[in-house]
Amino acid sequence: MSLASDIEKLNSKTGLRQLVNNETFSIGKTLRYVNYELRLEALQEELIKLQNWVTTNKKKVVIIFEGRDAAGKGGAIRRITEHINPREFRVVALPRPTEEEIGQWYFQRYVNQLPKAGEIVLFDRSWYNRAVVEPVNGFCTEEEYEIFMGQVNAFEKMIVESGVIFIKFYFSISKEEQAKRFEEIKKDPLKKWKFSDVDAKAQELWDVYTDYKKRMFKRTNTKTCPWIIIKANKKGKARLEVIERILDIIPYEPKNEALIKPVVPKVEEVENVD
Repeated sequence: MSLASDIEKLNSKTGLRQLVNNETFSIGKTLRYVNYELRLEALQEELIKLQNWVTTNKKKVVIIFEGRDAAGKGGAIRRITEHINPREFRVVALPRPTEEEIGQWYFQRYVNQLPKAGEIVLFDRSWYNRAVVEPVNGFCTEEEYEIFMGQVNAFEKMIVESGVIFIKFYFSISKEEQAKRFEEIKKDPLKKWKFSDVDAKAQELWDVYTDYKKRMFKRTNTKTCPWIIIKANKKGKARLEVIERILDIIPYEPKNEALIKPVVPKVEEVENVD
């Protein structure tokens, strides 16, 4: 970047606001923030085009977001949906199942949330609760866990074969970063409601989560429905990468090929992921 370009960015509304709010008055930090905001805005404009293509062509899209507590799934979803038409997408974050739902086939309440033609559905956690969160915390039996693991690949294959564009993300953070984010959440009066009983045990059960996560990857990282790993210790970078991945994978038109960096490799190895 040229000096003139940097000066222009610093003199923008975003740049000046960031300089005022930046306690250390760091030029470098401000420029990084402005570059992030400019990149995010350009990608969000492209998401509007993607949604128009989905709607016009009656496509169906499912994107699931998994990862440890405080990994940044919700923040990424908010950046994805910030400027697209709220009538043509849904964010699904299901609560604990009711007594009636407990008596149903496990996938049934998720089937009820799948998209209609022309709709994008984003799952903030999904049926993969049964692969990690439930067995770690004793919310399901070993038999229920094994039944789920034996059915999930076939279930996802049916979704894809029915014409749904299906993407699944896993947000990976370190144990230290999770602890840091938990402390920030607990200290913030506007966010502390997010800290749950499950969150309170997450650090203590870190290694157990890791074991079940590895099992999940080994058995469900299929050619038809691969996991896409997002390194999420840096929130801004993770948010941009998720949007870039979505824009790269979904074959919408017209696509700004110069803006969208092809992601290589398309599917990362899932071993040794936090």
